[in-house]
Amino acid sequence: MYENFKYLDAVAQKEITNGVFSGSVLSVIHKGETVYLKSFGLADKEKNIPMKTDSIFRLFSMSKPVTAAAAMILIERGLLDTRHLLKWFIPEFSDPVVLDENGERPADRDITIGDLLTMTSGIPYPDGTPAGQKMGALWGEQSEKYLKGEKLLDTVSFAKEMGKRPLMFTPGEKWMYGASADIMGAVIEVVSGMKFGDFLRKEIFEPLGMNDTGFYIPAEKYSRLAQCYEYKNGGNEPFTHFHLCLTDYTVPPAFESGGAGLVSTVEDYAKFAKMLMNKGELDGVRILGRNTVDFMTRNGLTPEQRKTLNWDSTKGHGYGNFMRILDDPSTAGLIQSEGSFGWDGWMGCYFSIDPKEQLCILYFIQQTGAGTTDSARRLQNIAWGAVK
Repeated sequence: MYENFKYLDAVAQKEITNGVFSGSVLSVIHKGETVYLKSFGLADKEKNIPMKTDSIFRLFSMSKPVTAAAAMILIERGLLDTRHLLKWFIPEFSDPVVLDENGERPADRDITIGDLLTMTSGIPYPDGTPAGQKMGALWGEQSEKYLKGEKLLDTVSFAKEMGKRPLMFTPGEKWMYGASADIMGAVIEVVSGMKFGDFLRKEIFEPLGMNDTGFYIPAEKYSRLAQCYEYKNGGNEPFTHFHLCLTDYTVPPAFESGGAGLVSTVEDYAKFAKMLMNKGELDGVRILGRNTVDFMTRNGLTPEQRKTLNWDSTKGHGYGNFMRILDDPSTAGLIQSEGSFGWDGWMGCYFSIDPKEQLCILYFIQQTGAGTTDSARRLQNIAWGAVK
């Protein structure tokens, strides 16, 4: 049935042979069973350490769907609602102000929890825009404190400081990728009364047996962390800096980033993916209700908001709850069913789930600025085409 999976080997290995990536792990799940799981290349080429299926990866933005699932748990319990105002939980987001090329002005309305989950809040990541520069100064301060060995802001305190910075636009006006998931992590902490990481561990990781997933890596596991690379000087060199206030992963961080902070393995994240593919349940353990997963994996953008959902990796997709949602396979160039969903991370970790076909792919690499790679799309089409 899966004889064409041999083409998966060829594409994944070619990326290693050609020096595009140092190493990767690839997995395909069909109808609840892992039907393909292989590692390629090296986890650390300087030390000649082979990549293994239990190698640990920095997820970066693939942390976001986990944060969305945590939010859904609170919504199921009546503790949170997408129409709730963000300022009720983090008062520093009261009276939001917009800063753009025309100057500063009051926002037309408050930010809602739904705005966070659809990335329509106007809260920017650090960038070159007027509001993004203000936000970047805050993130830069945290980086400087780390380098000096000073105490860093915790998850909620960091969110409070972000609430004092201007928005890029009035909430709900358009889609824009920003720090919404990090704010969502702080909201989960406030609502649950637990540290964000403790909530994830109690409600998701421990029930699913995701023992290699968290915001830091214990000493006995640190040797399994795959080296991250950046394309530099005509080749791949070790990435020795840090990004978005994420540091060395050896100790529990003060700031538990709901947008980018988790580490995991392909085998661990596959359990989370299987849970979503099974409508909220895995091996007799229910994390979310069936209707909740349906809600979580549905487009949440209006036609107007979708105009700015214009990345190459989001062609043919809507967006909701920190994930892309496929509604036009032809435009996306993907052999997948409408309603397929997933996301990726800054270092190239990628997953996609097709509920109709009960098919999932996970492709993990560690390369800065990778996002959705060309090879991830090709591997996905091979996997879907191979299922008879």
